[in-house]
Amino acid sequence: MFPVLKTLRSFGLPSGLRIPFLARSKFTPDTSKVPELQEEDLHEQFVRGSGPGGQSVNKSSNCVLLKHLPSGIVVRCHESRSLDQNRKIARVRLTQLLDNFINGEDSVEAQTKRENKRVSEITAAIKKERREKIRKLKESVANANDSKTKNDPHEHT
Repeated sequence: MFPVLKTLRSFGLPSGLRIPFLARSKFTPDTSKVPELQEEDLHEQFVRGSGPGGQSVNKSSNCVLLKHLPSGIVVRCHESRSLDQNRKIARVRLTQLLDNFINGEDSVEAQTKRENKRVSEITAAIKKERREKIRKLKESVANANDSKTKNDPHEHT
């Protein structure tokens, strides 16, 4: 049995209980340590974008360069034509990068990765358990058929 299921069984769950509900549980990461951006710590620049789009992209300065002064992290965002949307997206990305940089293993991204790994381990353990049950069932059916054919008096050899 997988260590995940052994751990779950040690909490008093009966062996016949299905555990898919644990794999589907709602996960909410701890966002209490996520840093808040202070406007005085940011240097924002608007530059001309590049890439497909022709003249409209080359003329307008809707690409946002956002630098966090204390850490030196720079984010460039040119996702949409809208300057306001690019500013919002750049701030979200900078917050995520700062969270990863400052909190490391406690960042929201790391928490989400750990939870996804846990869910996939539980799911894999459940699938393996099901495959094992099916294999045992097939073996028992095959053994029963073998014993029937050996004891069948009407069989002509």
